[in-house]
Amino acid sequence: MTSGTARQRRVARDAAVAAAVREGLLGATAPLVGLLDVDGMLGSVADLHAAFEHAPAEHTFAAKACSLVPVMRLMAQAGMGCEVASPGELRLALAAGFTPDRIVYDGPVKTVADLESALDHGVALNVDNFQELARVDALLGGRPAAAPIGIRVNPQVGAGFVDGTSTATATSKFGVPLRDAGATDAVVAAFARHPWLTRVHVHVGSLGCPLPLMAEGVAAAYALAEHINTTLGRRQATSLDIGGGLPVDFAADDDTPTFTDYAGELRRAVPNLFDGRYSLVTEFGRSIFAKNGTIATVVEYTKTMGGRRIAVTHAGGQILTRAMSMPQAWPIRIGAFDAKGRPRSGPTEPHNVAGPLCFAGDMTAVDRDLPVLEPGDILALYDTGAYSLSTHFSYNSLPRPAVYGYRGTPTGAVTFALVRTAQTIDEVIADSGAAHTEALVTLVHP
Repeated sequence: MTSGTARQRRVARDAAVAAAVREGLLGATAPLVGLLDVDGMLGSVADLHAAFEHAPAEHTFAAKACSLVPVMRLMAQAGMGCEVASPGELRLALAAGFTPDRIVYDGPVKTVADLESALDHGVALNVDNFQELARVDALLGGRPAAAPIGIRVNPQVGAGFVDGTSTATATSKFGVPLRDAGATDAVVAAFARHPWLTRVHVHVGSLGCPLPLMAEGVAAAYALAEHINTTLGRRQATSLDIGGGLPVDFAADDDTPTFTDYAGELRRAVPNLFDGRYSLVTEFGRSIFAKNGTIATVVEYTKTMGGRRIAVTHAGGQILTRAMSMPQAWPIRIGAFDAKGRPRSGPTEPHNVAGPLCFAGDMTAVDRDLPVLEPGDILALYDTGAYSLSTHFSYNSLPRPAVYGYRGTPTGAVTFALVRTAQTIDEVIADSGAAHTEALVTLVHP
């Protein structure tokens, strides 16, 4: 059964595609565009807060999921904090208006300079390993930390349905492996040596992890915090960063599972998690943005090859980078529209939908039933609001497309706001080192 939220999302999305064509944001001269549903994003944030309403929780969003400053600013205004994993993401968060007390810095590879910057800014910091912890200790030099500092642990509870996005396997690169011999004792000893270490951080996976597996990882972190405090005889571990990773259903418009479903699973697996003993931090990303974004592209050519219809478009691995690398994890849904942005109907036939990149694997869909497509038609790629609109692959020197946010009205009108301008070819050339054109020639012929 389709929910009212899903119906509203679909109606607003279809109206935005048609309006983008009417206003010239999408068409022959702009054959690729990103569209973000502003009301949908705010609705996802509201659903998250409602699900954890009675928990002492600070909700951050993963900057990597949609690292566009206007989107990040919207999240800040909606009451979210920001989880960052690099110096660039930290700068983006600050540029978007997040105050340091609303930023959490994660990431498995931080230089001394990165750590010093995080400490100087006063953002919360989750260290990944004991070597990094030693660096933080040296940088603090005996002074108290200005913000919470935690250590990431790997509960080693196993993989979900997608190995590449499961971060709690036996040999994951993230965190301290709790089930390895001596690891738990080493974590407790680290807390004993460092009174400024007050947080336990865990994140089981980013896609394809069932709720019981996610909750099992949180339960391990909770048990560890209890063990630390009992062993030390004081309440030093005071907060749990439980990460994000809520799965997204790429087969339908509904949000399945929901934030409420996850909160319920946590209550079953860790009954005392919400009793106020520990403050909580969450770091959701894909589940906030994915279903609230659409990539729309013009069908440039159609052909038949080996009896299969093929539609060649401008949306491929350069914008669907993660989906192209693991297509089984991102079975992208596609909507077909005519050149005026009206939904296509009629009999369907199997199509391959190809992207513009010069390699054979650049396929958005294979053997997908769609109305018979013609050049100039529009394809809308659904559930692409996370990663795709901000994380690109510069293959074939293709420029990044423009991104617009939109809001609809009950009468069907649509208002757009420019989030990011389309990259120009001149900017692509500049990024490729054009300012240093003669550098290598000068080495050969000084």
